[in-house]
Amino acid sequence: MGRRDDLIERYARDLREKIGIEPDMDLLRKVTIGCGPSIYDADAATVAMTQQHELDTVRRNFLMRKLGLPDGQELHDAIDAVMEQYGRSERNKYRAVVYYLLTKHFGKESVYA
Repeated sequence: MGRRDDLIERYARDLREKIGIEPDMDLLRKVTIGCGPSIYDADAATVAMTQQHELDTVRRNFLMRKLGLPDGQELHDAIDAVMEQYGRSERNKYRAVVYYLLTKHFGKESVYA
């Protein structure tokens, strides 16, 4: 297995163990690939949910640009719901997992088709 495959397995384990859902591995793979080289950088691979600029980046760059959603309160609410689902006290919130959960939340799997 390559390094990316190892990371995808780590993300799948987070989804199973910390969130309690069985991931769609094809979608998880595509979301992970969509994150690009950031998954290999320890800082960029995680989302610091206590930092507003990080939340704004998720909203603007992922939800609005990638998923094509209009800006509004529902984007903030969705990010908050995903953070609650992942566990607010969870230190490492992997970007690929957060993006996967947001994709599922909005039913935007077709973006990765």
